[in-house]
Amino acid sequence: MKTRVLAPIALAIALAGCQSDNASQVQTPIAAEQNIMKENPFFSDFTTPYGIPPFEKIKKSHYLPAFEHGIKLNRAEIQAIANNNAAPTFENTIEAMEKAGDFLNTVENVFFGLTGSMSDTEMRAIEKEISPKLSALSDDISLNPALFARVKEVYQQRDKLNLRADQKTLLETTYKGFIRGGANLNEADKASFRQLNEKISALSLKFGENLLHETNSFEMVIDNKADLAGLPEDIIAAAAVTATERGHDGKWVFTTHRPSKNPFLTYSTNRKLRETIYKGYTERGNNNDAYDNKNIASELASLRYQRASLLGYKTHAHFVLENATAKTPENVFKLLDKVWPAALKQAKAEAADMQKMIDAEGGNFKLAAWDWWYYAEKIRKARYDLDAAATKPYFSLEATLKGVFYTAEKLWGVTFKERNDLPKYHEDVRTFEMYDKDGSYVGIFMTDHFVRESKRGGAWMSSFRKQYRMYGEDVTPIIYNVLNYPRPVGDKPTLLTFDQASTLFHEFGHAIQGLLSDGYYRSQTGTALPRDYVEYPSQVMENWMAEPEVLANFARHYQTGEVIPMELVEKIQAAGKFNQGFGTTEYLAAALLDMNWHTLETAELQDAAKFEKDIMAKIGLIDTIAPRYRTGYFSHIFDGGYSSGYYGYLWSNTYDADTWLAFKENGIFDHTTAELYRKHVLETGGKEDPAMMYRRFRGQDPKVEPLLERRGLTGK
Repeated sequence: MKTRVLAPIALAIALAGCQSDNASQVQTPIAAEQNIMKENPFFSDFTTPYGIPPFEKIKKSHYLPAFEHGIKLNRAEIQAIANNNAAPTFENTIEAMEKAGDFLNTVENVFFGLTGSMSDTEMRAIEKEISPKLSALSDDISLNPALFARVKEVYQQRDKLNLRADQKTLLETTYKGFIRGGANLNEADKASFRQLNEKISALSLKFGENLLHETNSFEMVIDNKADLAGLPEDIIAAAAVTATERGHDGKWVFTTHRPSKNPFLTYSTNRKLRETIYKGYTERGNNNDAYDNKNIASELASLRYQRASLLGYKTHAHFVLENATAKTPENVFKLLDKVWPAALKQAKAEAADMQKMIDAEGGNFKLAAWDWWYYAEKIRKARYDLDAAATKPYFSLEATLKGVFYTAEKLWGVTFKERNDLPKYHEDVRTFEMYDKDGSYVGIFMTDHFVRESKRGGAWMSSFRKQYRMYGEDVTPIIYNVLNYPRPVGDKPTLLTFDQASTLFHEFGHAIQGLLSDGYYRSQTGTALPRDYVEYPSQVMENWMAEPEVLANFARHYQTGEVIPMELVEKIQAAGKFNQGFGTTEYLAAALLDMNWHTLETAELQDAAKFEKDIMAKIGLIDTIAPRYRTGYFSHIFDGGYSSGYYGYLWSNTYDADTWLAFKENGIFDHTTAELYRKHVLETGGKEDPAMMYRRFRGQDPKVEPLLERRGLTGK
């Protein structure tokens, strides 16, 4: 599949059309651009297999010229639509806008796809330079009065146009996008709106830069082997490799990256060192230095409120949630407040159990936050005879990936074929072709598993190209997952904890939605869904991993090949609700922190430390639990597009729990249920209202009770 680019002559025509009838006025810029185009891969079709970006040919110096060209071209395309003398129609206005920006879309997909996983000083400098220009382009489109007049005219005729469901949605979202983008503002307010967007964009970038520095700069160096007591051998070996990479040969280094931090907190017997790494993680962006994020977060909250107020919304949360399935902050708080008391009660009971264990062991101290992981693991072993480390040999990364593919094949008949000869952006990347049950080609799936300093933390899915058919041909998707697992050491494979293995299933849940997407318009396909719904398919996917039938297929001991014993499976399932008070409470605390930052009804700058402390006191969070994300490193909401949306994981969980009930009732691989789920959830993307699509699949709206029952929060 080739990418769609506009040839130089077409650009000349477009520019001439929007600038002047005098061709001589555009000859010099075009000639200059042609020189730039010769060596830049973005200025020609990707002739690689499946149109995969030719990563090995793309240099960092290519991005800025490609962005500049794409922005200029997009302006020309939009201006041509706005200046069209023909009467506005769905085709020449709404659909034309959807098709505008192909070139820029390709550049953005590649560049921003790599800023998360291949970031360095040069990439961040490019991002800093180009982000305000992209923000300005977006504003220029949204604030173009002639363009909005055409869109509005089409919108006012919507009931007479006999549009398909996806066309109705496109028209609705386009019109609302203009309103939300400031189209109805007066000229003075439009200028203020632009300034606010520019400031928000710049501060968000700065927040992310600071956090990346804070995360990568922390290291806990251990030079006494006795201080490694309690840690599994593979964790010790990985720490030795990290030490060598960081110039500490013969020592061990632990970082705030989760594959390093989490095992240390779980297994280390050295309480002082647990405190050190815990605080190193939870104090990121909160050290009153050049990389402190507290003031940035406060200013972002203020600017977002000002922007929402300018548009006529009560708060930033009201602005964001208008397009979510929750619709209002009140509905979000209603769900959070329903779950919070049960979660907090359970967390307090868990803390009391840990304190009893500490006292019984003769420990002369009060349980602290850095003790939680350690004692939770000890209680898990004592109560369920389940040692999390004992499960790891059965969850090698390779075997777990095969388990993911096995599950997808059983559900929808899809198959995967690895290719080692296709372009990739890093040697760690693995690439697979995916085929449907009839043998037809579906798309490309890439997966990038291992932690490295060029990656931001966490795990995610995105695309180098989405699926769509708006040009008449079926453009196939190029989807990727990025994770942060420890690298294999020596001849030993990467072994995953149960939670890490679940994350692999989770991210693939996003990927399969991108791969199975079946839509017409690019902006509606794949995971183009509200924040509080988009996590639903990924959360559903996690359920299959713990099923005995699935575990028996892939969970094999990496040395002996022995299938995971059923006894161990039963222990895993029995322990499934263990520590859910902690897990739910730390998550809800972060979600409530997000909502409180973004339901502020004032532009007054907050003292971020005091603000966070007051919110946690108000909801009654116990001292032994911190929010999953504190303000200084809450990148989801200050640098990641989840502002007023972090609650969405729980909201999506209600859909997930209700969906899993259907599979449990009908059979976890029931063909009819799987096909209905594929048709009404995975394939549909955002072409219709998600809640309506869910009702078509399930025949009802989801209820919260299955979620509470799953987490053991019903008191039963």
